[in-house]
This record gives sequence, structure tokens and C-alpha cells, in this order.
Amino acid sequence: QVQLVESGGGLVQAGGSLRLSCRASGSISSINAMVWYRQPPEKEREFIARITTGGSTNYADSVKGRFTISRGNAKNTVYLQMNSLKPEDTAVYCCTARMSIGNYWGQGTQVTVSS
Repeated sequence: QVQLVESGGGLVQAGGSLRLSCRASGSISSINAMVWYRQPPEKEREFIARITTGGSTNYADSVKGRFTISRGNAKNTVYLQMNSLKPEDTAVYCCTARMSIGNYWGQGTQVTVSS
């Protein structure tokens, strides 16, 4: 079992930056990949970025070139660096641990981008 806690959300002006953190605990050695999702108010949840244990990454087209997913040296933390933020980036951001037995979700952190 894995527990995930996101942090780093807040209120920023359009064009600004935020760095989100996702800290994992539990059976972290069983994690195959970490994935960031977001859900804007009253909209569908959408994929944002993914990083595997091998270090490969992929991004949604809407954030490619602006967001960067990375792993901390401690291996139990994943970051999402968000630059050039837009009002449409406003959402609850959640991280997910991908495991062979299933997926685990964090509680989410709110990101609000003002125009």
C-alpha cells in the first residue's frame, strides 16, 4: 500500500510559476510510475504528466513545454514544475502511484491562476 500527499498549490498570477510536490510513503519500491492529473472545477479529470521508474516522461499537449515532472534524490518525492501558468490551468492537482496491483491517489492540492 502507498500513501501520497501533494503540496505546493496556491494562488498565482497568469504567467507565474509553482512547483508541486508529491511525497510517497509505504511500499514505494513497488511503484512503477508516478502520474499527475488535474481536475478543473466542474470539468473532467485530465492527464498532465507521467514519469516511470526508468526516468522516461511524457506530457499532455496542453502543458508540454511549460510543465516538467521530475523525481527527487530521495526517490519518494515527485515534483511538477509549472511555468507560464494560464487561468485554464486552475484545477485540483493530484498525483497517482502506478503499481502492478492497482493505482493509489493523493488528496490533491488546489492551484488557482488569476488573469
